[in-house]
Amino acid sequence: MNYAIIAAGEGSRLAREGITLPKPMVSLNGQMLIDRLIGIFMDTNPESIRVIINEDSDPLAEHLLALSETLPIAVVRQSTPSSLHSFHELLKTMPAVDALCLATTDTVFKEDEFRAFITEFERRPELDGLMAVTTFVDDESPLFVTVDATQAIVAFTDKNTTDTPYISGGVYALRKKALEAVGQVVESGNSRMRNFQRYLLEKELAIQAYPFAKIVDVDHVRDIETAELFLSEAN
Repeated sequence: MNYAIIAAGEGSRLAREGITLPKPMVSLNGQMLIDRLIGIFMDTNPESIRVIINEDSDPLAEHLLALSETLPIAVVRQSTPSSLHSFHELLKTMPAVDALCLATTDTVFKEDEFRAFITEFERRPELDGLMAVTTFVDDESPLFVTVDATQAIVAFTDKNTTDTPYISGGVYALRKKALEAVGQVVESGNSRMRNFQRYLLEKELAIQAYPFAKIVDVDHVRDIETAELFLSEAN
């Protein structure tokens, strides 16, 4: 499996709350967010791990460069206007792949659930995409995910108009048709990952939800404590 990490955000909300490090270098129980995510990916025997960071993240660039000496990591330095554009830039620097798992650097989940997620994706070649969802809602602007009886995704909505328990978890396993759609969405003028997700449904691709018990996004200082407590409970 090939992996990609979006770590190009400025972490402006954390910065306003006193965190001066780039967000990927924020630590949970003594381990950086970016190191934890890379470690989880390494446990699945990855072919490659590509990380996009912004042009102002010198400490992060140096850290990843050191890791790349012993791990299959490639770094793309490009400041982008959105996570979707970051994904697009990552794909432009990669050789063509049939499948890819993408995650944002601030997404915290249990390792065993992630391994099960990847196993499910690999055993379901008919799927164009498998997306992590969770019932844990602690986000300022969650993307609600509506599924049918088979867990096929039928809608992504900004408001919970369908009374669904799920929101998007920020982890995406995608195959060729879905990956090709990234450029199409960006070229059409869209700039948000949620618009990309909606586009996949418009194109009638086979997109399935995979429930995680809990996924925590680290956007604020209070989220660090929430994530640390979650990981302590997980262990």
